[in-house]
Amino acid sequence: MKHKLSTLFYIKSSKSAKNGLIPIYLRVTINGVRIEFSTSKFIESSKWNSISGRLKGNSEETRSLNSYLDILKCKVNEVEKDMVNNNIEIDARSFKNKFLGVEEKQRMLITIFENHNNNMKDLVGKDFANNTYKRYLTSLSHTKEFLKYKYNLNDISIINIDLAFINDYDFYLRSIKKCNNNSTIKYIRNFGKIVKQCCANGWLDKDPFANYRGKVKHIERIYLNEVDIQSLITKNLKSERLSLVRDIFLFSCFTGLAYIDVRNLTKFHISIGIDGEKWIFTHRQKTESASKIPILPVTQIIIDKYENHPTCLNENRLLPILSNQKMNAYLKEIADLCEIEKDLTFHIARHTFATTVTLSNGVPIESVSKMLGHKDLRTTQHYAKILDRKVSDDMAILKQKLSTKIMAQSS
Repeated sequence: MKHKLSTLFYIKSSKSAKNGLIPIYLRVTINGVRIEFSTSKFIESSKWNSISGRLKGNSEETRSLNSYLDILKCKVNEVEKDMVNNNIEIDARSFKNKFLGVEEKQRMLITIFENHNNNMKDLVGKDFANNTYKRYLTSLSHTKEFLKYKYNLNDISIINIDLAFINDYDFYLRSIKKCNNNSTIKYIRNFGKIVKQCCANGWLDKDPFANYRGKVKHIERIYLNEVDIQSLITKNLKSERLSLVRDIFLFSCFTGLAYIDVRNLTKFHISIGIDGEKWIFTHRQKTESASKIPILPVTQIIIDKYENHPTCLNENRLLPILSNQKMNAYLKEIADLCEIEKDLTFHIARHTFATTVTLSNGVPIESVSKMLGHKDLRTTQHYAKILDRKVSDDMAILKQKLSTKIMAQSS
């Protein structure tokens, strides 16, 4: 928030009056940007000293006018000092308004952030998922804590948001809040959406995020292989609760639907597809993109099993799915029983559909992308990269086996 300010008095010949007198102007330059103010004083051009920026001579009129110019320069210094003391960023626009006594409305970051979140809350279930709203609440909380930690402020004018502020916030999230790289970037992006809205509304002259270089690191997705899936299918779970959770998880493994999309399904989402067979026609809540998924035999067995379940009948649901928190808790119990050494969560089912169920069985990536409801094929390509690693691992085992055989034959 540093600035460089200089002043200069000069006469402007192009605006000479009818009587031949020339007006005196005050030029204030802030960070290379010039602002001009009329002093409302006129003189003969021959009396002006362009080097000193004052009138020549020692007459009463000269002393009076030079004293007036000194007062204006003192006012420039006072305005600058006042803005520094009140932590107001000094730029051409803010200084000009302050100098002329024009009250500039201070737009405060936290107030704008809170208004954004309040509007988002009203659109939950329509334009936004509840989890998205919760992430913005967390991001707001982190922003408030950062302001208190770094500046001992409860709020700050948006004109004080610059690249240094963003980098300091990034460092705070990593060091003080102990966020990993991807969580840090997500919180910064949430914060960045608020700042970009300010830019779009014309409240900021430039985007402070223009040179921010935060980048999400690719995390290898966990998925179940064929052995894991078979173990889930064949395991005799005596608990009805665990059996239900296992079935719905498998339903997601063979449809690729995320938790919230499974929860939103009703029997009306099932219709006859282009091939005359049953399909699921739905929209992903996260992206609002369409998902059209043929119903596989395993999927149909699960649908039939819970067709007359009280929850399905009373709440108009296709499946009696529990809360996401309970599903994930019970899945960990199921993983132990099935001896699956992976941190099982419901979202792993979606990854499993993309990898083991479809791509590994030769389903083209374009088809997989459409069923997953991805807007960009590059998102689906992450799963193909996972399979490349699997091929590499499998080939490494093959190399070891061949090497052992060769060694045996040569001995």
